[in-house]
Amino acid sequence: MKTGVTPTVSEALEHMVGDLEPGSELPSEAEIASGLGVSRLTVREAIKGLQARGLVDMRKGRRPTVAFPNARPIGDFFTAMIRRDPRQLLDLIEVRLALEVQTATLAATRASRASIDAMELALEDMRRNSSDSDPDAIHAADIRFHAALAAASGNQLLSFLIEAMEAPLHTSRLQSLRGHIVRGGTVGDVIEQHERILQRVIKRDAKGAGAAMKEHLAQTARDLRAALSTF
Repeated sequence: MKTGVTPTVSEALEHMVGDLEPGSELPSEAEIASGLGVSRLTVREAIKGLQARGLVDMRKGRRPTVAFPNARPIGDFFTAMIRRDPRQLLDLIEVRLALEVQTATLAATRASRASIDAMELALEDMRRNSSDSDPDAIHAADIRFHAALAAASGNQLLSFLIEAMEAPLHTSRLQSLRGHIVRGGTVGDVIEQHERILQRVIKRDAKGAGAAMKEHLAQTARDLRAALSTF
């Protein structure tokens, strides 16, 4: 096999995958090899590379299929970075500022009644679980609120990126809540921040929604610094 052949085949297969619907089967190894003028072994190695990148799914006895969009590889990267250095949580806040201020702004102009209902339900779950002091339950409701807000933006790529951050945000939210309590705050304060965002969205106040999200994340950053200072 010539040096550099597999990357070229990978590029050709990546274009092929991009032209097919998720769940569609790829042609057989023999068909691909014949069409590209390479060996089946070369094709097999290239497909393994696409599988590792999450672009195709492979099951024994079946042809590879085009994978459905999956945010997990991005989330795994963020999680690994934070595991190595918890202070990367502060960098994650900066990423969220770049994404979620825009998400809130768009949601205020595009939110449907169904997406507003989803945010209201998530907020109600946060309130209900705050009396039990259950951080995991509050976190789960918090995640649903931000996911519903992203969906309300009408931008699928923003929703995908917010979904990708779900796992690392579990650590972020638990630490920021701990820091918030250390600083003398309450769970009710955190819920109130989300309420302000929601009210700006309901009132179709794009500028206000973006500002409320920015303040929420600035508060989260202060809480995280308080939590990380105790490490």
